Amino acid sequence: MKFHIEHQETYSRGEVLLRTFFGYIYIALPHMFILLFVNMWASILSFIAFFSVLFTGRYPQSFFEFQVGLIRWSTRLSARLMNLCDGYPAFGINATDDQIDIQVEYPESLSRGTLLLRVFFGALYVGIPHGFILFFRYLATMFLVSLSFWVILFTGKLPASWHNFVTGTLRWATRVNLYMSFMTDTYPPFTGKEIE
Repeated sequence: MKFHIEHQETYSRGEVLLRTFFGYIYIALPHMFILLFVNMWASILSFIAFFSVLFTGRYPQSFFEFQVGLIRWSTRLSARLMNLCDGYPAFGINATDDQIDIQVEYPESLSRGTLLLRVFFGALYVGIPHGFILFFRYLATMFLVSLSFWVILFTGKLPASWHNFVTGTLRWATRVNLYMSFMTDTYPPFTGKEIE
């Protein structure tokens, strides 16, 4: 998986003020309203894909592309609300973004055994260890996002290390999501760093 959010040299103070005080009205609400229905459809596709993987060992490619498009859309929204990049996030699963690049390789085949292992024991061997660490990582992320408002407001810049940490949190959570959604057999690593 490739997951990259471009770090900007400078950030707009006006946009950070707008996002902080009104972002949930003009960014989050319209996107989340539509994403509610898109996520319902994604859940239905995921349910069907489970049986497809179970009986054929393949995730339907059109379903896979839809799910990846949904991940890209959700990431565009999160990146703006977390002050990782300026601009308004585009609507739609097929929309593009110059600042965000997410690529997930389509698996030609998936393991039925791993699928069943995730269904029956995924909460134990994935949910508990990753969930525990990600809980505290999300707390640190939210702290940095709160501080980033002030730093961008006064300097017009976001420290690259903060940007990398917040991006890493989103990357880590996305890897877990891909694994638990039967879209890859690769167990998610315990890191938010980009892996070649």
